[in-house]
Amino acid sequence: MSTKQTGDETEAKVMSWLIAAGYTVSVPFGDNEKYDLVLDTGAELVRVQCKTGWREEDGAVLRFKTTSKTTVDGTVTRVDYGETINAFAVRCPVTDKLYWVPVEEAGSKSTYLRLKSPKIDHPSVNLAAEYRFDEVL
Repeated sequence: MSTKQTGDETEAKVMSWLIAAGYTVSVPFGDNEKYDLVLDTGAELVRVQCKTGWREEDGAVLRFKTTSKTTVDGTVTRVDYGETINAFAVRCPVTDKLYWVPVEEAGSKSTYLRLKSPKIDHPSVNLAAEYRFDEVL
């Protein structure tokens, strides 16, 4: 599967879970927005960037990028999402679990969700259980 197909699968699974949970979900037209979905909670609109997380070799940590990667004239650039999104919806393809990470709790380049205890005292490493979709939303 290409990275585009993997990303599309992640978006579809996130959208499916949100709809099944009773939320209204909108998709921006085209691929030019920094967010993939707009979640309507009934009280606010939340801009969501969907990411596919990858387990590290030891299987204890799920990692996802918190920057957007673009290529212009052969030059690769990574750009922070800044205030253009409110949260990351992250899928782990190996476990098929979904996580919800508010943008203010994400690292500047990558975020690591620890799948196994203990919690590591590092600003970009958090316990995955604290961000499970079914627990947070």
